[in-house]
Amino acid sequence: MAREGKQRAQKVRVPVTLPAGTAPERWLANIRMSSFTLMMLGLLVLAVVVLAPTLKLLIEQQNQISSLEKSVESQKNQVKSLKGQVARWSDPAYIEAQARNRLLFVFPGEFSYLVIPEASDASAQSNAPISKQIQTTQTDWVSSLASSILTSGLTTAPKNQITAPTQSGGTK
Repeated sequence: MAREGKQRAQKVRVPVTLPAGTAPERWLANIRMSSFTLMMLGLLVLAVVVLAPTLKLLIEQQNQISSLEKSVESQKNQVKSLKGQVARWSDPAYIEAQARNRLLFVFPGEFSYLVIPEASDASAQSNAPISKQIQTTQTDWVSSLASSILTSGLTTAPKNQITAPTQSGGTK
């Protein structure tokens, strides 16, 4: 009898098959649409439609706030730097150093030496003789200035046709 039970168990094997379709298809087939489910989906879509522009505006404002905070921080750094410069200018030693460097000031009794670089090519090429006497110019600058002012104020010619005034006289 024990043999018969084993033979029956072997003969009664039934192959198991899976239902047709993939797992997501089977899951979607089992979904039942109730009125509550449809109402909740409708509310979800409505919430997205209503909140999307507001969220977009919120994100834009957050970006604007962060850029403004960065500019405020850079301006604070600039103000801090300028306050440091103002504090330096209240120091007499700094003012003295700036006057010596920028304006070439010296105290009475001191000697200042200014090193001039070598002559440039343009001045080295001029063949004009160097004289130790005072020279007078060959133009009358007062009449030239007056003529220039009158010409520029009274002319109607276009600017590319206006020429320099001619010299009528020499030295006095």
